[in-house]
Amino acid sequence: MALSTQVSSNFSLEEFLQLPETKPASEYIAGHIYQKPMPQGKHSILQTELSSAINQLAKLRKLALALTELRCTFGERSIVPDIAVFEWSRIPTDADGEIANRFNSYPDWTIEILSPEQYPNRVINKIIFCINQGTKLGWFIDPNDKSVMVFQPNKLPEVKYDTDLLPVLDVLVDWQVKAADIFSLLKIK
Repeated sequence: MALSTQVSSNFSLEEFLQLPETKPASEYIAGHIYQKPMPQGKHSILQTELSSAINQLAKLRKLALALTELRCTFGERSIVPDIAVFEWSRIPTDADGEIANRFNSYPDWTIEILSPEQYPNRVINKIIFCINQGTKLGWFIDPNDKSVMVFQPNKLPEVKYDTDLLPVLDVLVDWQVKAADIFSLLKIK
């Protein structure tokens, strides 16, 4: 099993950001550099379909934008959530009014999908860090036991299964999604 590996611990955040990007992405967390595992089938389809579903609901109405594998640098860390969702008013833009290349802020909603090669607590720690920095909602999706652990500020985490409704950002309040809806995306036959 190839776990997400620690690459180095001798770089500052500024030095890390000067390094060339890696594939899969590397993250800077608490003074250490970790390379994410290469996504596999279940991870990839959940990431693709879920970000598409959020964007179909939110992008045209300029409510929010879901971006995959986006580097977010804030709070002395530089992380790459599987899906980072930003409310429209918080999407950084450049001088031309186009989306910025660098996102130096926390996402409003962070979604992480557990890969077989990942340490669950390391992924959960990223979500908790985001919540503590201002993120409104975190989902930790485990394809193996078909659960979604939900993180929100000032609340204990909750684990949702089957027909349990999942919380979404307030700007997407019309979207009613159940845990089973997420895992139905895995079915291709």
